[in-house]
Amino acid sequence: MQNAHQPDLIPMSQKIVFGLGMLGNQMFPAALGVFMVILVQSLGMHPVLWGLLFFIPRLVDALTDPIMGFISDNTKSRWGRRRPYVFIGALIAGISFITMWQIYPENGQIYNFWYFLALSLVFYLGMTIFSTPYVAMGYEMSTDYHERTRLMAVSQWIGQWAWVIVPWFWILIYDPTLFDGAAEGARQLAFWVGIGCLLLCLMPAIFAKTQPTPEHTEEISFKKIKHNSTQLLDGLKEVLKHKDFRRICIATFLIFNAFNTVAGFSFFIIVHYMNGGDVVAAGTWPAWFGSLSALATCFLVIPIVTYLSQRFGKRNTFLIAQSISLLGYALFLWAFQPDNPYLMFLPLPLFAFGIGSLFMLMMSMTGDICDLDEQKYGTRREATFGAVYWWMVKVGFAVAGMLSGFILWFIGFDQTLSQQSQSTLDSLLLAYVLVPVIGTLIAMWVMRGYGLNEERVHEIREELDLRHAHA
Repeated sequence: MQNAHQPDLIPMSQKIVFGLGMLGNQMFPAALGVFMVILVQSLGMHPVLWGLLFFIPRLVDALTDPIMGFISDNTKSRWGRRRPYVFIGALIAGISFITMWQIYPENGQIYNFWYFLALSLVFYLGMTIFSTPYVAMGYEMSTDYHERTRLMAVSQWIGQWAWVIVPWFWILIYDPTLFDGAAEGARQLAFWVGIGCLLLCLMPAIFAKTQPTPEHTEEISFKKIKHNSTQLLDGLKEVLKHKDFRRICIATFLIFNAFNTVAGFSFFIIVHYMNGGDVVAAGTWPAWFGSLSALATCFLVIPIVTYLSQRFGKRNTFLIAQSISLLGYALFLWAFQPDNPYLMFLPLPLFAFGIGSLFMLMMSMTGDICDLDEQKYGTRREATFGAVYWWMVKVGFAVAGMLSGFILWFIGFDQTLSQQSQSTLDSLLLAYVLVPVIGTLIAMWVMRGYGLNEERVHEIREELDLRHAHA
C-alpha cells in the first residue's frame, strides 16, 4: 500500500548526531566487556564473584529504567523532556567509569569486589539516566515506517565502530612496553575511554533536535509520589498489553543475552583452546576476531538488512537474518582450529547477522508500536517503551553475566592455571555455540506471529495525522 502521508525524513546531519550518541552508548558496554576479562585473567577474581559483578549492577540498573522512562516522558523544561537527562547521565557515566577501574591487585580480591561493585552501581545509574531518554529521542525523530529503519541503520552503523575499536584494547592493556601489567593498563585506558564516551554521549544532548513536550503529561513531584507511582504502574501495564511489543522484548532478551552469556568466551577460546593459555602467543587474534565481526556488521549486515527490510518487511527480515546467524554459529564448531587460526574468521560474516541486525530492526519496530500506543491510549511515551525494552535487555544481561561465571565454574575453568584441561576447553567451545543457537531458535518462534506490518503502520499513522490536524 502506498503511504498517503508526506514522508517524515530526517536530515543526515541529525542521523549522524544521534549515531554519535549510539557510539558512546555502545562503546561503554563494549569496553566493559574487555575490561571485565581482566578481573579474572589478571586480577585472579573467582568466576562466581565475577558473575556477581555482572549480575547485581545490571539488575539494579534494570529496576531503575521504568522509573526513568516515566520521569522523562512527563518532564517539562525549557530544554525539552530528553536533553537534560541525556546531558547529566553522560557526565555521571563517564566519570564513574574512570573511577571504578582504579583497582590494584595488592588490595585483594574481596576489597576489589566491593569497590568495583559500589562504583559500577553509580555507573549504571548514570547509563540509565542517559540511555532511557536518548533511546526515546530516536523513537520520536520520525513518523515514517522506513525512515525509522534508516535512522537506526545509520546509528547502528556508527555505533558498530565501538566493536571494531574496543577489541584492540586487549592488545594495548597486555602490551608490556606500555604498561606494567594489565591492571595498570586498565586503570590508564579507562581514563581515555571514559572521557571519549562522555563527549560522544553529550552530542545528542547538545545538537539533536527533539519533539516538543505533548500537552498530556503527568505532574511529577514528591507531593504526588503516590499518584505518580500509580500512573507509572498503569502505564507499564498498558505498554505491556501490546502483544507485538512483548514479542520484541522476549526475542531481544533471548538473542542478545544468549549471545552475551558466551561473548567473553571468545577470548578464553582463542587464548586457551588455540594457544595453550599463552596470552602473548595469542597476540592480536582476539582483537582481529572482534573487529572483523563488527566490520562485517557495518559493511555487510546493515546495508543488506536495510534493503531486505524495505523489500520484505521487518518481521521477515528479522527471521532471515537470524537464520543466517545460526549457520555462522554452527560453523564455529569446526572453525576454531589451533593449526589454522585463519579459519575462525570464516563464520564471522554469517554470525554477524544475528546481533548486527537485532537492535536496528527492533528499535525501528518499537517506534511503530509507539504510534499504535498513541492511537489506542492517546499519549506519547517513547521513553517508557524504551525503558521496558531495555529493562528486558538489562535483566537478561544480568542473568547472562551470572551464567557466564557459573558456566566457567561448571566446566572446570580454573583462573589460577595457565593451561586448562582438554575436557574443559571442549565444553567451553560447545557452550559458545549451543547457548546462542538455542536462544535464537526460541526467539524466531516467538516472532513468527508479529503482525504490525507496513500497511498497518501506515493506517495508524494516517489516523494520527488526521487527529492532530483537527486537534
